[in-house]
Amino acid sequence: MLRKLPACGLVVVAAVATSVIPLVAQDVDNALRSPVEPHPVADEAISRLKSPYCPGLMLEVCTSYSGALLRDSLQTMAREGGTTDDLVAWVLSRHGEGYLAYPRTSGRGLFAWLVPPGALLVGVGLVIVALRYMRDPTRVEGGVQRELSAEEENRLREAVREMDAAEEPIF
Repeated sequence: MLRKLPACGLVVVAAVATSVIPLVAQDVDNALRSPVEPHPVADEAISRLKSPYCPGLMLEVCTSYSGALLRDSLQTMAREGGTTDDLVAWVLSRHGEGYLAYPRTSGRGLFAWLVPPGALLVGVGLVIVALRYMRDPTRVEGGVQRELSAEEENRLREAVREMDAAEEPIF
């Protein structure tokens, strides 16, 4: 039956036959070509790290090509079963402890979490004590509280009158 087809018909049949195989293969590879969802474990690890390639920035906002490659490597490692701590430890082993964004919650890093709030509480306590001490109207100087004599009271009234007279506007 193929012998009766013209030569151009054979070409058309061959073209259709060869195009079917790539179309089937595209359906299988479609999952690989679609956008890849970020892995939550990798996102957590990335949020705990500073960028070794963008000084002063976190890894999650670093715009350099090397920073993007590092984020992609962490995403791949997370998809292969790595935990957040494993990923952070891997980056720190390659780039150093200085790229950890937050202090550790153990050892010397624990002081970084405890000292600032403790200092804040002590400071607030000192301010409260100082304000109460300054506000107390019954505070006694030298342990003795005394009343003003009549002469001292007259001098005080005279000084207040002089200040009031000095403050009056002159028109």
